[in-house]
Amino acid sequence: MAKPAVRYVCQACGAAGPKWAGRCEACGEWNTIVEEVPRPGPAAAKGRAVEFVPLAGSAEPPPRAAVGIAELDRVLGGGLVPASAVLVGGDPGIGKSTLLLQAAAALARGGQPVFYVSGEESIEQVRLRARRLGVTEAPIDLAASVNLRDIAASLDGGRPPALVVIDSIQTMWLDQIDSAPGTVAQVRAAAFELIRLAKQRGFALVLVGHVTKDGAIAGPRVLEHMVDAVLYFEGERGHQFRILRAVKNRFGATDEIGVFEMTERGLAEVANPSALFLAERRGNIAGSAVFAGLEGTRPVLMEVQALLSAAGGGGAPRRQVIGWDGGRLSMLLAVLETRCGLRLGAVDVYLNVAGGLRVVEPAADLAVAAAIASAAGDRPTSAGTVYFGEVGLSGEVRQVAQAEARLKEAAKLGFDTACLPRRVARGGRVPAAPEGLRLVEVGHLADLVAEFSERERSG
Repeated sequence: MAKPAVRYVCQACGAAGPKWAGRCEACGEWNTIVEEVPRPGPAAAKGRAVEFVPLAGSAEPPPRAAVGIAELDRVLGGGLVPASAVLVGGDPGIGKSTLLLQAAAALARGGQPVFYVSGEESIEQVRLRARRLGVTEAPIDLAASVNLRDIAASLDGGRPPALVVIDSIQTMWLDQIDSAPGTVAQVRAAAFELIRLAKQRGFALVLVGHVTKDGAIAGPRVLEHMVDAVLYFEGERGHQFRILRAVKNRFGATDEIGVFEMTERGLAEVANPSALFLAERRGNIAGSAVFAGLEGTRPVLMEVQALLSAAGGGGAPRRQVIGWDGGRLSMLLAVLETRCGLRLGAVDVYLNVAGGLRVVEPAADLAVAAAIASAAGDRPTSAGTVYFGEVGLSGEVRQVAQAEARLKEAAKLGFDTACLPRRVARGGRVPAAPEGLRLVEVGHLADLVAEFSERERSG
Protein backbone atom coordinates (compact mmCIF):
# COMPACT_ATOMS: atom_id res chain seq x y z
CA MET A 1 0.00 0.00 0.00
CA ALA A 2 1.42 3.39 -0.98
CA LYS A 3 2.33 5.78 1.80
CA PRO A 4 -0.08 8.75 1.92
CA ALA A 5 1.47 11.94 0.59
CA VAL A 6 2.24 14.58 3.21
CA ARG A 7 1.09 18.13 2.57
CA TYR A 8 2.12 21.33 4.29
CA VAL A 9 -0.82 23.71 4.59
CA CYS A 10 -0.78 27.38 5.61
CA GLN A 11 -3.24 27.92 8.46
CA ALA A 12 -3.78 31.55 7.43
CA CYS A 13 -4.74 31.24 3.77
CA GLY A 14 -5.04 27.50 3.04
CA ALA A 15 -2.23 27.33 0.47
CA ALA A 16 -0.62 23.85 0.27
CA GLY A 17 2.87 22.83 -0.73
CA PRO A 18 5.10 19.71 -0.83
CA LYS A 19 7.58 20.94 1.80
CA TRP A 20 7.69 23.00 4.95
CA ALA A 21 8.77 26.64 4.93
CA GLY A 22 8.94 29.32 7.57
CA ARG A 23 7.04 31.84 5.46
CA CYS A 24 4.01 31.21 3.28
CA GLU A 25 4.66 32.28 -0.30
CA ALA A 26 0.94 32.90 -0.94
CA CYS A 27 0.02 35.27 1.91
CA GLY A 28 3.38 36.19 3.42
CA GLU A 29 2.57 35.02 6.96
CA TRP A 30 5.30 33.50 9.12
CA ASN A 31 5.14 30.23 11.08
CA THR A 32 1.68 29.29 9.83
CA ILE A 33 2.56 26.18 7.79
CA VAL A 34 1.55 22.88 9.40
CA GLU A 35 2.06 19.31 8.23
CA GLU A 36 -1.14 17.46 7.27
CA VAL A 37 -1.34 13.74 6.50
CA PRO A 38 -4.54 12.85 4.63
CA ARG A 39 -6.47 9.92 6.05
CA PRO A 40 -6.88 6.97 3.72
CA GLY A 41 -10.40 6.88 2.36
CA PRO A 42 -12.50 3.92 1.28
CA ALA A 43 -11.77 2.17 -1.97
CA ALA A 44 -13.13 4.10 -4.91
CA ALA A 45 -16.36 2.70 -6.30
CA LYS A 46 -17.59 3.07 -9.82
CA GLY A 47 -19.87 6.09 -10.07
CA ARG A 48 -23.28 6.36 -11.66
CA ALA A 49 -23.94 8.37 -14.78
CA VAL A 50 -25.01 11.98 -14.17
CA GLU A 51 -28.37 12.97 -15.59
CA PHE A 52 -28.21 15.96 -17.95
CA VAL A 53 -31.30 18.09 -18.64
CA PRO A 54 -32.03 20.86 -21.18
CA LEU A 55 -31.21 24.44 -20.20
CA ALA A 56 -34.71 25.60 -21.13
CA GLY A 57 -37.29 25.04 -18.45
CA SER A 58 -39.23 26.66 -15.64
CA ALA A 59 -37.75 27.43 -12.23
CA GLU A 60 -39.81 28.96 -9.46
CA PRO A 61 -38.19 31.46 -7.08
CA PRO A 62 -36.88 29.74 -3.94
CA PRO A 63 -39.22 29.85 -0.93
CA ARG A 64 -38.13 32.19 1.81
CA ALA A 65 -38.71 32.50 5.53
CA ALA A 66 -38.79 36.16 6.55
CA VAL A 67 -36.75 36.63 9.72
CA GLY A 68 -38.79 39.60 10.89
CA ILE A 69 -35.89 42.07 10.93
CA ALA A 70 -36.46 44.15 7.81
CA GLU A 71 -32.85 45.26 7.31
CA LEU A 72 -31.56 41.68 7.59
CA ASP A 73 -34.27 40.39 5.25
CA ARG A 74 -33.30 43.08 2.73
CA VAL A 75 -29.64 41.99 2.74
CA LEU A 76 -30.61 38.32 2.42
CA GLY A 77 -32.80 39.12 -0.57
CA GLY A 78 -36.16 38.70 1.17
CA GLY A 79 -35.44 36.20 3.92
CA LEU A 80 -33.73 32.89 4.62
CA VAL A 81 -33.87 30.20 1.94
CA PRO A 82 -34.32 26.64 3.25
CA ALA A 83 -31.27 24.38 2.77
CA SER A 84 -29.01 27.41 2.28
CA ALA A 85 -25.79 28.31 4.08
CA VAL A 86 -24.92 31.87 5.10
CA LEU A 87 -21.54 33.03 6.41
CA VAL A 88 -21.50 36.15 8.63
CA GLY A 89 -18.13 37.78 9.34
CA GLY A 90 -17.01 40.84 11.24
CA ASP A 91 -14.54 42.22 13.76
CA PRO A 92 -14.68 40.98 17.37
CA GLY A 93 -17.28 42.84 19.40
CA ILE A 94 -18.98 44.37 16.36
CA GLY A 95 -22.31 42.69 17.15
CA LYS A 96 -22.46 39.47 15.10
CA SER A 97 -23.73 37.33 17.96
CA THR A 98 -26.15 40.05 19.03
CA LEU A 99 -27.66 40.34 15.57
CA LEU A 100 -28.01 36.58 15.10
CA LEU A 101 -29.52 36.06 18.55
CA GLN A 102 -32.10 38.77 17.78
CA ALA A 103 -32.80 37.17 14.37
CA ALA A 104 -33.13 33.70 15.91
CA ALA A 105 -35.53 35.04 18.54
CA ALA A 106 -37.66 36.83 15.91
CA LEU A 107 -37.92 33.65 13.84
CA ALA A 108 -38.65 31.48 16.88
CA ARG A 109 -41.46 33.78 18.00
CA GLY A 110 -43.14 33.08 14.66
CA GLY A 111 -43.43 29.39 15.53
CA GLN A 112 -40.32 28.17 13.67
CA PRO A 113 -37.94 25.78 15.48
CA VAL A 114 -34.52 27.39 15.89
CA PHE A 115 -31.26 25.86 17.19
CA TYR A 116 -28.44 28.09 18.45
CA VAL A 117 -25.08 26.38 19.02
CA SER A 118 -22.38 28.38 20.77
CA GLY A 119 -18.79 27.21 20.69
CA GLU A 120 -17.29 30.33 22.25
CA GLU A 121 -19.63 31.11 25.16
CA SER A 122 -21.33 29.08 27.82
CA ILE A 123 -25.09 28.75 28.02
CA GLU A 124 -25.23 31.22 30.92
CA GLN A 125 -23.30 33.82 28.91
CA VAL A 126 -25.75 33.51 26.03
CA ARG A 127 -28.65 33.78 28.47
CA LEU A 128 -27.17 36.98 29.90
CA ARG A 129 -27.04 38.49 26.41
CA ALA A 130 -30.61 37.36 25.75
CA ARG A 131 -31.73 39.01 28.99
CA ARG A 132 -30.06 42.27 27.97
CA LEU A 133 -31.74 42.10 24.56
CA GLY A 134 -35.12 41.24 26.05
CA VAL A 135 -35.55 37.98 24.10
CA THR A 136 -35.46 35.44 26.92
CA GLU A 137 -39.05 34.36 26.22
CA ALA A 138 -38.22 33.28 22.65
CA PRO A 139 -38.45 29.45 22.29
CA ILE A 140 -34.86 28.91 21.09
CA ASP A 141 -33.13 25.55 21.61
CA LEU A 142 -29.71 26.49 22.96
CA ALA A 143 -26.56 24.37 23.21
CA ALA A 144 -22.88 24.95 23.98
CA SER A 145 -20.63 22.48 22.18
CA VAL A 146 -17.63 22.30 19.85
CA ASN A 147 -17.81 18.59 19.00
CA LEU A 148 -19.12 18.47 15.46
CA ARG A 149 -20.01 14.78 15.63
CA ASP A 150 -22.32 15.42 18.63
CA ILE A 151 -23.87 18.49 16.96
CA ALA A 152 -24.53 16.59 13.73
CA ALA A 153 -26.15 13.73 15.64
CA SER A 154 -28.50 16.22 17.34
CA LEU A 155 -29.46 17.85 14.03
CA ASP A 156 -29.89 14.57 12.15
CA GLY A 157 -32.87 13.27 14.10
CA GLY A 158 -36.41 14.42 14.75
CA ARG A 159 -38.14 17.36 13.14
CA PRO A 160 -35.64 19.49 11.20
CA PRO A 161 -35.33 23.07 12.49
CA ALA A 162 -35.93 26.11 10.31
CA LEU A 163 -32.65 27.74 11.31
CA VAL A 164 -29.37 26.58 12.85
CA VAL A 165 -26.82 29.15 14.03
CA ILE A 166 -23.20 28.03 14.60
CA ASP A 167 -21.20 30.58 16.61
CA SER A 168 -18.51 30.22 15.40
CA ILE A 169 -17.19 27.90 12.70
CA GLN A 170 -13.58 28.43 13.89
CA THR A 171 -14.40 26.72 17.21
CA MET A 172 -15.84 23.53 15.70
CA TRP A 173 -13.78 20.33 16.09
CA LEU A 174 -14.06 17.14 14.03
CA ASP A 175 -12.28 14.16 15.55
CA GLN A 176 -11.44 12.73 12.12
CA ILE A 177 -8.96 15.59 11.51
CA ASP A 178 -5.60 15.54 13.29
CA SER A 179 -5.39 19.27 13.97
CA ALA A 180 -6.65 21.84 16.44
CA PRO A 181 -9.92 23.78 16.04
CA GLY A 182 -9.56 26.86 13.85
CA THR A 183 -6.99 25.37 11.51
CA VAL A 184 -7.61 25.26 7.79
CA ALA A 185 -8.32 21.54 7.76
CA GLN A 186 -10.78 21.72 10.67
CA VAL A 187 -12.66 24.75 9.33
CA ARG A 188 -12.94 23.25 5.87
CA ALA A 189 -14.09 19.82 7.08
CA ALA A 190 -16.50 21.18 9.71
CA ALA A 191 -18.11 23.58 7.25
CA PHE A 192 -18.48 20.82 4.67
CA GLU A 193 -20.23 18.48 7.13
CA LEU A 194 -22.60 21.20 8.37
CA ILE A 195 -23.48 22.40 4.86
CA ARG A 196 -24.03 18.82 3.69
CA LEU A 197 -26.39 18.25 6.61
CA ALA A 198 -28.25 21.51 5.91
CA LYS A 199 -28.80 20.53 2.28
CA GLN A 200 -29.92 17.03 3.28
CA ARG A 201 -32.29 18.08 6.10
CA GLY A 202 -33.51 21.31 4.49
CA PHE A 203 -32.74 23.83 7.24
CA ALA A 204 -31.11 27.24 6.84
CA LEU A 205 -27.58 27.32 8.26
CA VAL A 206 -25.83 30.48 9.50
CA LEU A 207 -22.12 30.27 10.29
CA VAL A 208 -20.33 32.98 12.24
CA GLY A 209 -16.79 33.56 10.99
CA HIS A 210 -13.86 35.41 12.51
CA VAL A 211 -11.97 37.91 10.38
CA THR A 212 -8.27 38.60 9.98
CA LYS A 213 -6.57 41.93 10.64
CA ASP A 214 -7.21 42.81 6.98
CA GLY A 215 -10.97 42.29 7.39
CA ALA A 216 -11.22 39.03 5.41
CA ILE A 217 -12.85 35.86 6.73
CA ALA A 218 -10.24 33.88 8.65
CA GLY A 219 -9.42 30.41 7.35
CA PRO A 220 -9.46 29.01 3.82
CA ARG A 221 -10.99 31.08 1.03
CA VAL A 222 -12.79 27.92 -0.06
CA LEU A 223 -15.15 28.51 2.87
CA GLU A 224 -16.64 31.53 1.09
CA HIS A 225 -17.11 29.45 -2.06
CA MET A 226 -18.91 26.69 -0.18
CA VAL A 227 -21.69 28.87 1.25
CA ASP A 228 -24.57 30.52 -0.62
CA ALA A 229 -24.21 33.99 0.90
CA VAL A 230 -21.42 35.93 2.60
CA LEU A 231 -22.34 38.89 4.81
CA TYR A 232 -19.87 41.27 6.43
CA PHE A 233 -20.76 43.26 9.54
CA GLU A 234 -18.89 46.56 9.36
CA GLY A 235 -18.43 49.49 11.72
CA GLU A 236 -16.35 50.72 14.60
CA ARG A 237 -17.06 49.47 18.11
CA GLY A 238 -16.97 53.07 19.35
CA HIS A 239 -19.44 54.16 16.67
CA GLN A 240 -23.19 53.72 16.95
CA PHE A 241 -23.84 52.65 13.36
CA ARG A 242 -23.35 49.13 11.98
CA ILE A 243 -23.48 48.19 8.30
CA LEU A 244 -24.41 44.65 7.23
CA ARG A 245 -23.16 44.20 3.66
CA ALA A 246 -23.72 41.27 1.30
CA VAL A 247 -20.64 40.53 -0.81
CA LYS A 248 -22.02 37.27 -2.19
CA ASN A 249 -25.61 36.07 -2.49
CA ARG A 250 -26.84 33.31 -4.76
CA PHE A 251 -30.45 34.21 -3.96
CA GLY A 252 -30.35 38.02 -4.04
CA ALA A 253 -28.47 41.16 -4.95
CA THR A 254 -24.84 41.60 -3.95
CA ASP A 255 -23.58 44.81 -2.33
CA GLU A 256 -26.95 45.23 -0.63
CA ILE A 257 -26.65 46.82 2.81
CA GLY A 258 -28.66 46.91 6.01
CA VAL A 259 -28.11 49.71 8.51
CA PHE A 260 -28.37 49.19 12.27
CA GLU A 261 -27.81 51.34 15.31
CA MET A 262 -26.25 49.85 18.44
CA THR A 263 -28.33 50.65 21.51
CA GLU A 264 -28.54 49.43 25.10
CA ARG A 265 -31.20 46.96 23.99
CA GLY A 266 -29.20 45.56 21.09
CA LEU A 267 -29.27 46.44 17.41
CA ALA A 268 -32.09 48.68 16.20
CA GLU A 269 -33.01 48.95 12.53
CA VAL A 270 -32.46 52.21 10.66
CA ALA A 271 -35.26 52.46 8.11
CA ASN A 272 -34.04 55.77 6.60
CA PRO A 273 -30.23 55.79 6.74
CA SER A 274 -29.93 58.95 4.61
CA ALA A 275 -31.72 61.07 7.21
CA LEU A 276 -29.61 59.52 9.98
CA PHE A 277 -26.29 60.05 8.21
CA LEU A 278 -27.15 63.71 7.58
CA ALA A 279 -28.78 64.41 10.95
CA GLU A 280 -25.66 66.02 12.45
CA ARG A 281 -24.57 67.86 9.31
CA ARG A 282 -23.89 71.56 9.75
CA GLY A 283 -24.41 73.93 6.84
CA ASN A 284 -22.13 76.74 5.68
CA ILE A 285 -18.96 74.78 6.45
CA ALA A 286 -16.25 74.73 3.79
CA GLY A 287 -15.07 71.26 2.79
CA SER A 288 -18.43 69.49 3.06
CA ALA A 289 -20.54 68.01 0.26
CA VAL A 290 -23.49 65.61 0.17
CA PHE A 291 -23.05 62.53 -2.01
CA ALA A 292 -26.07 60.75 -3.50
CA GLY A 293 -24.78 57.19 -3.39
CA LEU A 294 -26.20 53.78 -4.13
CA GLU A 295 -25.70 50.72 -1.93
CA GLY A 296 -27.08 47.67 -3.67
CA THR A 297 -30.61 48.68 -4.66
CA ARG A 298 -30.90 51.39 -1.98
CA PRO A 299 -30.04 55.06 -2.60
CA VAL A 300 -28.24 56.58 0.39
CA LEU A 301 -27.22 60.19 0.96
CA MET A 302 -24.10 60.79 3.03
CA GLU A 303 -21.77 63.64 3.88
CA VAL A 304 -18.23 63.79 2.46
CA GLN A 305 -15.86 65.98 4.47
CA ALA A 306 -12.48 67.34 3.33
CA LEU A 307 -9.92 69.29 5.34
CA LEU A 308 -6.78 70.93 3.91
CA SER A 309 -3.93 72.16 6.07
CA ALA A 310 -0.41 73.36 5.36
CA ALA A 311 2.09 70.51 5.31
CA GLY A 312 4.71 70.81 8.03
CA GLY A 313 8.16 69.37 8.53
CA GLY A 314 9.27 69.62 4.91
CA GLY A 315 8.30 66.02 4.14
CA ALA A 316 5.74 64.62 1.76
CA PRO A 317 2.20 65.91 2.39
CA ARG A 318 -0.15 63.52 4.17
CA ARG A 319 -3.17 61.89 2.55
CA GLN A 320 -5.50 60.41 5.19
CA VAL A 321 -8.76 58.76 4.10
CA ILE A 322 -11.60 57.22 6.13
CA GLY A 323 -14.43 55.51 4.26
CA TRP A 324 -13.04 55.83 0.73
CA ASP A 325 -10.24 54.44 -1.43
CA GLY A 326 -6.91 56.17 -0.80
CA GLY A 327 -5.64 55.35 -4.29
CA ARG A 328 -8.68 56.98 -5.88
CA LEU A 329 -8.14 60.09 -3.76
CA SER A 330 -4.56 60.37 -5.06
CA MET A 331 -5.84 60.08 -8.63
CA LEU A 332 -8.50 62.73 -8.05
CA LEU A 333 -5.98 65.12 -6.48
CA ALA A 334 -3.74 64.70 -9.54
CA VAL A 335 -6.67 65.52 -11.84
CA LEU A 336 -7.57 68.61 -9.78
CA GLU A 337 -3.98 69.86 -9.99
CA THR A 338 -3.27 69.01 -13.61
CA ARG A 339 -6.63 69.70 -15.27
CA CYS A 340 -8.18 72.29 -12.95
CA GLY A 341 -5.24 74.33 -11.67
CA LEU A 342 -5.69 73.70 -7.96
CA ARG A 343 -2.41 73.76 -6.00
CA LEU A 344 -2.60 70.84 -3.59
CA GLY A 345 0.97 69.51 -3.60
CA ALA A 346 2.01 71.44 -0.48
CA VAL A 347 -1.02 70.73 1.72
CA ASP A 348 -2.14 67.81 3.83
CA VAL A 349 -5.47 66.37 2.68
CA TYR A 350 -7.84 64.62 5.10
CA LEU A 351 -11.00 63.00 3.74
CA ASN A 352 -13.81 61.43 5.75
CA VAL A 353 -17.16 59.85 4.90
CA ALA A 354 -19.30 60.75 7.91
CA GLY A 355 -21.41 58.08 9.58
CA GLY A 356 -18.99 55.15 9.36
CA LEU A 357 -20.12 54.03 5.89
CA ARG A 358 -17.49 52.86 3.40
CA VAL A 359 -18.03 54.03 -0.18
CA VAL A 360 -16.71 51.85 -3.00
CA GLU A 361 -18.48 53.18 -6.10
CA PRO A 362 -16.70 55.70 -8.39
CA ALA A 363 -19.83 57.88 -8.45
CA ALA A 364 -18.47 59.60 -5.31
CA ASP A 365 -15.71 61.31 -7.35
CA LEU A 366 -17.74 64.47 -8.01
CA ALA A 367 -18.79 64.86 -4.36
CA VAL A 368 -15.20 64.38 -3.17
CA ALA A 369 -13.96 66.91 -5.73
CA ALA A 370 -16.62 69.40 -4.59
CA ALA A 371 -15.58 68.97 -0.95
CA ILE A 372 -11.88 69.46 -1.79
CA ALA A 373 -12.56 72.50 -4.03
CA SER A 374 -14.76 73.94 -1.31
CA ALA A 375 -12.03 73.49 1.29
CA ALA A 376 -9.35 74.88 -1.04
CA GLY A 377 -11.36 78.05 -1.72
CA ASP A 378 -12.74 78.24 1.85
CA ARG A 379 -16.21 78.53 0.32
CA PRO A 380 -19.01 76.22 1.50
CA THR A 381 -21.11 74.23 -0.92
CA SER A 382 -24.80 74.96 -1.10
CA ALA A 383 -26.62 73.26 1.79
CA GLY A 384 -29.37 72.10 -0.58
CA THR A 385 -27.15 70.49 -3.24
CA VAL A 386 -26.19 66.85 -3.76
CA TYR A 387 -23.38 65.59 -6.00
CA PHE A 388 -22.69 62.39 -7.91
CA GLY A 389 -20.63 61.48 -10.96
CA GLU A 390 -17.45 59.65 -11.98
CA VAL A 391 -14.35 61.65 -12.93
CA GLY A 392 -11.96 60.48 -15.64
CA LEU A 393 -8.22 61.20 -15.93
CA SER A 394 -8.82 63.99 -18.43
CA GLY A 395 -11.23 65.65 -16.02
CA GLU A 396 -14.43 64.65 -17.80
CA VAL A 397 -17.44 63.79 -15.64
CA ARG A 398 -18.97 60.47 -16.64
CA GLN A 399 -22.43 58.98 -16.27
CA VAL A 400 -23.23 56.62 -13.39
CA ALA A 401 -25.94 54.01 -12.92
CA GLN A 402 -29.45 54.61 -11.58
CA ALA A 403 -29.39 58.40 -11.61
CA GLU A 404 -33.16 58.61 -11.21
CA ALA A 405 -33.13 56.66 -7.94
CA ARG A 406 -30.47 59.01 -6.54
CA LEU A 407 -32.46 62.07 -7.60
CA LYS A 408 -35.68 60.77 -6.03
CA GLU A 409 -33.90 60.17 -2.72
CA ALA A 410 -32.47 63.69 -2.78
CA ALA A 411 -35.89 65.21 -3.52
CA LYS A 412 -37.50 63.13 -0.76
CA LEU A 413 -35.08 64.57 1.82
CA GLY A 414 -35.73 68.17 0.76
CA PHE A 415 -32.72 68.94 -1.43
CA ASP A 416 -33.41 71.45 -4.21
CA THR A 417 -30.35 71.06 -6.47
CA ALA A 418 -28.42 68.11 -7.89
CA CYS A 419 -25.00 68.45 -9.53
CA LEU A 420 -24.53 65.51 -11.91
CA PRO A 421 -22.96 64.50 -15.24
CA ARG A 422 -24.53 65.66 -18.47
CA ARG A 423 -27.54 63.50 -19.11
CA VAL A 424 -27.50 61.20 -22.11
CA ALA A 425 -30.53 59.44 -23.56
CA ARG A 426 -30.69 55.84 -22.40
CA GLY A 427 -33.32 53.49 -23.65
CA GLY A 428 -34.72 56.25 -25.85
CA ARG A 429 -35.24 58.84 -23.09
CA VAL A 430 -33.34 61.25 -20.89
CA PRO A 431 -33.64 60.68 -17.12
CA ALA A 432 -36.16 63.19 -15.78
CA ALA A 433 -35.76 65.32 -12.66
CA PRO A 434 -38.25 64.97 -9.81
CA GLU A 435 -40.54 67.93 -9.24
CA GLY A 436 -38.86 70.73 -7.30
CA LEU A 437 -35.29 69.52 -7.98
CA ARG A 438 -33.05 71.68 -10.19
CA LEU A 439 -30.36 69.86 -12.17
CA VAL A 440 -26.90 71.33 -12.76
CA GLU A 441 -25.08 69.31 -15.42
CA VAL A 442 -21.28 69.25 -15.32
CA GLY A 443 -19.25 68.10 -18.33
CA HIS A 444 -15.75 68.75 -16.97
CA LEU A 445 -14.35 68.98 -13.47
CA ALA A 446 -12.92 72.43 -14.24
CA ASP A 447 -16.49 73.77 -14.48
CA LEU A 448 -17.13 72.69 -10.88
CA VAL A 449 -13.85 74.19 -9.61
CA ALA A 450 -14.54 77.44 -11.46
CA GLU A 451 -17.84 77.79 -9.60
CA PHE A 452 -16.02 77.96 -6.26
CA SER A 453 -13.42 80.36 -7.71
CA GLU A 454 -16.20 82.68 -8.86
CA ARG A 455 -17.73 82.56 -5.39
CA GLU A 456 -14.38 83.53 -3.91
CA ARG A 457 -13.99 86.52 -6.30
CA SER A 458 -17.57 87.66 -5.76
CA GLY A 459 -17.24 87.27 -1.99
